[in-house]
Amino acid sequence: MAELGHVVLYVRSLDRSIGFYRDLVGLELKGRIFHGRAAMLTGGRTHHELLLIEVGQAPGPLTGRRLGLYHMGWKVGDSLAVLRQTRDRLQAAGVDIEGQSDHTVSQSLYLRDPDGNEVELFVDNPAVDWQQDLSWMEAPVKPLDL
Repeated sequence: MAELGHVVLYVRSLDRSIGFYRDLVGLELKGRIFHGRAAMLTGGRTHHELLLIEVGQAPGPLTGRRLGLYHMGWKVGDSLAVLRQTRDRLQAAGVDIEGQSDHTVSQSLYLRDPDGNEVELFVDNPAVDWQQDLSWMEAPVKPLDL
């Protein structure tokens, strides 16, 4: 059974959005990533239920990205074997997998729903204690070979 793991939003002002989700919604700021251009927030259930990515006012390295939803991440299991089964099921159904990433704390597949929304399907890495060791936040994203 899949469960919603996280939502990623593009925002104009990272500090303003952190303040809203931390101070008004009640999420905890876990840390900043991507050289301070993004922030991970949690309600305590997982390493991040919300990722905010600042795109600012003007075009730049994030040209073409809009404000709002970037993607939804759905946790599909607890092992790479489950992620492989998920990949195989998607491929058998003719779904294009646009990317596979190892985020250290999790491993992910990226695809589009029928309306073009990006969807991340992931499993957490049981070898990483995301609650005690925050070093995974600075780890580079690596290609995932399933």
